[in-house]
Amino acid sequence: MKIVRTVADVALLVSRTKISGKKVAFIPTMGAIHEGHLSLIALAIKQADLVVSSIFVNPLQFTSSADFELYPRSEDADAKALAKAGVDILFLPTVDEIYPDGKFSVTHTAGKIGSVFEGAARPGHFDGMLTVVSRLFDIVQPDFAVFGAKDAQQLFLIRQMLAAQNPLGIRDPIELLEAPTVRDSRGLALSSRNKRLSKHQLPVALTLPTALDEACLAAERGGGASSAYFSASSVFTATPEAKLEYLALVNPASFEPIEEGFSGQALMIVAATVGEVRLIDNRLITF
Repeated sequence: MKIVRTVADVALLVSRTKISGKKVAFIPTMGAIHEGHLSLIALAIKQADLVVSSIFVNPLQFTSSADFELYPRSEDADAKALAKAGVDILFLPTVDEIYPDGKFSVTHTAGKIGSVFEGAARPGHFDGMLTVVSRLFDIVQPDFAVFGAKDAQQLFLIRQMLAAQNPLGIRDPIELLEAPTVRDSRGLALSSRNKRLSKHQLPVALTLPTALDEACLAAERGGGASSAYFSASSVFTATPEAKLEYLALVNPASFEPIEEGFSGQALMIVAATVGEVRLIDNRLITF
């Protein structure tokens, strides 16, 4: 695996690959690599000849300086994990490389969907996320970009951004690949934030996947949206240590809330805080 730290170096290596007619897959990360990230790499390897990953903790998408400072950073361990997983190029840029000439500002806005659910809890987060993702896409120019299903709202907004950019010819089209959520043996969705959970908080964190399981069971028994919602919310009522922030059923195609009587696949999204650790999860439910 080659490690590069400048835009010029990663662009040169990628262009050499693409000139030869080979395909490039890209997995942007903020580090703290876990099995969820490695599943994205496994998917990328199946699709492309060259796999590029990046580690960049983007300050524009944090709503507080404290959260930014607390974000786990382990460059050496992350690099070893990515190399073992099969990444060909690891891009480790500085803030100045991503935002040159002091242009440290938002250039993309997430719109209406970017201001609800995660966007309401973290104002400006999705604007910062889209800004850095678009910038990284401009640098790497991949054929494929791989993201995890756990960050459902993020995935929706990136897909929406690409759909708007492609007809404008901003860059060559990028195919977005969605990798399934990876869970531990208990069902907890993997996240870098899980490292901050104490052994006493881990069982409380399982409230999120348990609530989603109960919603699925309600739908399987023939219940509608309100039945699924009540079944999931009851789990949080029984476990007040998991402080529910939001719980909603949305249409995956629009990310708008569904109404009673909806037929088809809906996405249940949830966020809750356990101690000082904020967790998210989601599940597709068929009605």
